[in-house]
Amino acid sequence: MVYACEQIWNCLHYQRSVAASLVQGAYVLERDRQQNRQGSEARAPPWWESFHFEVIRKLIDDSDFSIFGAIYEYRPPVGFQNSTVNKAPRFVIVFRGTITKKESVSRDVKLDLHLLRNGLHQTSRFEIAMQAVRALVSAFGHQNVWIAGHSLGAAMVTLAGKIMAKESMNLKAFLFNPPFFSAPIERIKDKKVKQGIRIASSFITAGLTLAVKGPGHKSDSFTKLSSWVPYLFVNQADDVCSSYVGYFDHRKKMEEIGAGNIGKLATQNSVKDLFLSAFGVESESLHLLPSANLTVNSSPAPDFKHAHGIHQWWRPDIDLQSKVYLYD
Repeated sequence: MVYACEQIWNCLHYQRSVAASLVQGAYVLERDRQQNRQGSEARAPPWWESFHFEVIRKLIDDSDFSIFGAIYEYRPPVGFQNSTVNKAPRFVIVFRGTITKKESVSRDVKLDLHLLRNGLHQTSRFEIAMQAVRALVSAFGHQNVWIAGHSLGAAMVTLAGKIMAKESMNLKAFLFNPPFFSAPIERIKDKKVKQGIRIASSFITAGLTLAVKGPGHKSDSFTKLSSWVPYLFVNQADDVCSSYVGYFDHRKKMEEIGAGNIGKLATQNSVKDLFLSAFGVESESLHLLPSANLTVNSSPAPDFKHAHGIHQWWRPDIDLQSKVYLYD
């Protein structure tokens, strides 16, 4: 079965499953550490060995010494050397999300709060992650490096990907349940009401942008990011990330009603960032993305754990719809 999969490295479903499994490997690495499972008792290795990856470095938080990520190298058997395997990544850097166990929950929750305040880039964990990304890209080229993360880890991937994209290096990125902090508009069942709220919000955001930044303002960084097209995987029942669905779809709706410029202006800014900017505080919300390959899981989820969990992304029986959004 593994051999058959090796022939389809150009299949996005396979790439998604592998990336999600490697992220799960980082979760289990930390759980192994917390429970002192070593050697034959360790449960993490199957998550990468099944796909012929090896861990070449564990990423350790300098505050609580937890394992928050890993760097994998792809080492396929000689018999798998063919044209499709050449499309596989040479290295994959992954970051896990929050673990609600006493050994790591304090540090993870602090980072969640930093994320909420748009301060993730100022944390030592992200500095360690960014150093790892830069070192690998510098040594082997950005074409040979993939990055992937879940939840808080997806936010770290988003930030790292944005930084590299602004330096004209577009990393292939897999964002599983990436946080999007906003009112849970996706929960509204009435489509007209939902669309009306979004239209009003766009006009308010665009108006505030003009008031704070002036009519001649242009977001050069947003335009520069447009060539980076990360793979976003969201569950429409997950309030943490479901707003991405409306974020991208609404931009097209604004164009259809003749308010495309207002929609674009609103897409580039958030009300929170604008208020902070008015007081001289520079802030950029991570969810502001020009382009993306968005995959939505519409399968019923019995609870938040299932809707937000990493495990859904390697399942073969989920109801997925994908759409590419490119910023013009």
